[in-house]
Amino acid sequence: MSGVPRQSSNSNAEGTIEIFEEYQDGLKDLEGFSHIYCIYNFDLIKPPVPLQSKSFSSRDKKGVFAIRTPFRPNPIGLSIFEVIDITENQIHIKGVDAVDRTPVLDIKPYVSEFDVRSHTNNGWLNGK
Repeated sequence: MSGVPRQSSNSNAEGTIEIFEEYQDGLKDLEGFSHIYCIYNFDLIKPPVPLQSKSFSSRDKKGVFAIRTPFRPNPIGLSIFEVIDITENQIHIKGVDAVDRTPVLDIKPYVSEFDVRSHTNNGWLNGK
């Protein structure tokens, strides 16, 4: 996966999500949101995948559910993208950390009232 940013928050790359025309009406009212969650399929990852591997932030092996590796038993990715513009059936985004033509499974608006949590713990990443 060389050339793909590790996290969407570390990326300035721009891209476009193309929505099938039969789902275009589902974009109604999304234009008022600054960010979206994008749930997608890591279609280039083929099983089997290791249940433990090194992360970008650690030299030690960690369990797959404790790191953000794309190599997962269920190849589902999740990113938060900034919405630049929406035109017809296209969402123009910034902060792309996915490969071109990655299949999108779902899109949801990012709502700070619901999605920002205080008093969180970052597990083994604390102090890094």
